[in-house]
Amino acid sequence: MNTFMTGVHVVAALATVLVVGYLGRWAARAAGQPPVVGELAVGMLIGPALLGWLWPQAKQVLLPTPVLDVLGQIGHAGLVLYLVGVAHELRLDSSRLRDRAIPWTTVGSLLPSLLAGSVLAGWLLWGDRPELRGTTPVLAFVLMVSIAMAVSAVPALARILTDRGLTTTRSGRLAMTSAVIIDALAWLMLAVVLGIEKGGASGIAFTVVVLVAGLVATTVVRRLLAHEPAGRFAERLPRVAAVLVAAGALSSAAWAEKWGLTGIFGAFVVGLMLPVGSAHWDAPVRWVAKLGLWLVPVFFITAGLKLWTGSGGIPWLVAVVATVLAVLAKIGGGYFFSRRGGEDQPGSLRVGVMLNTRGLTEIILLQTGYNAGVITPALYLALLVMALVTTVMTGPLLTAIDRFLPADRAPRREVGHAFTK
Repeated sequence: MNTFMTGVHVVAALATVLVVGYLGRWAARAAGQPPVVGELAVGMLIGPALLGWLWPQAKQVLLPTPVLDVLGQIGHAGLVLYLVGVAHELRLDSSRLRDRAIPWTTVGSLLPSLLAGSVLAGWLLWGDRPELRGTTPVLAFVLMVSIAMAVSAVPALARILTDRGLTTTRSGRLAMTSAVIIDALAWLMLAVVLGIEKGGASGIAFTVVVLVAGLVATTVVRRLLAHEPAGRFAERLPRVAAVLVAAGALSSAAWAEKWGLTGIFGAFVVGLMLPVGSAHWDAPVRWVAKLGLWLVPVFFITAGLKLWTGSGGIPWLVAVVATVLAVLAKIGGGYFFSRRGGEDQPGSLRVGVMLNTRGLTEIILLQTGYNAGVITPALYLALLVMALVTTVMTGPLLTAIDRFLPADRAPRREVGHAFTK
């Protein structure tokens, strides 16, 4: 296949994937689910599964290796751009941190989930099935599975809260604040996992050095961008600012991968660099994140095709066990510890259900672990099922709580989630 025909094939395949992604989002909204559920379903499960079962030769005909490689790069770029918006949303209002219910809720959602992940990892280690266990060091494996169980997806949760009008309720603010803290800790733990996989103690030390350097750069650049001249530039030329943010994110991701980390951290560094609470930068960040959001289905489908090729299918027993443990840990832990923090029964139950949402953050973490060789394709698919089920559960469970328990009528206060609206 010559270069011209490859280019035509890539354009046609990209257009098809974007249409499929749009249909997935439309179907999810029609079913009352977050759009990410539809994207995940068509990208990671339905598309690759149907191609593999109904037409085994479809991959070579429709997406030969040269085309799939280019689509993979486009999808990865979309993921990086989307994560700029995610990182920009990982911010905390200091006034909210003074609420005594926040540490109780955060601990209640995090620790039981980490324990559940350790139990699941221990069961998989005891079974010693190569297609599930892999060859990664035991500590890295246990930490990776534990992180996967502990995540509460900030983007998916923000979208659910916005769609259901819960953003400004007390339970909504409490769940979002706890999710931000949990996700931030999850990304740091993921860095430790990658360091262990990279080379034990030396790998962890190198990772810590890179993270500290990134933190210093983030602090310095954020202060520079917070100055009035930079703000005026972003306000007057928002499209130019968006292009510069996107270019910075892609470059930072490439450098992170060159240093042996993942492009995710490069995207996060750029997202955290942008000033918090500055209206000047909201539009550029929103445009970059929305472009990434449109391209993310490309990432799902290309990754899904590679996974289904080497996984042998979904290990359903593992998927069911992981889902049960995940739900019990998140909803149960969130509920009981929120009650300890002084919340009433309906509010505590809502918080537990909200924090059970894993969404896209979970998938990105799993994909990172898979790319690093920490988890196998079969285990990836089992945990993917868990992520989809727990995210799909959120809306119906909240509806049931609203029907049978009193509504949350806490005083309203606006909480911004610009890129999810």
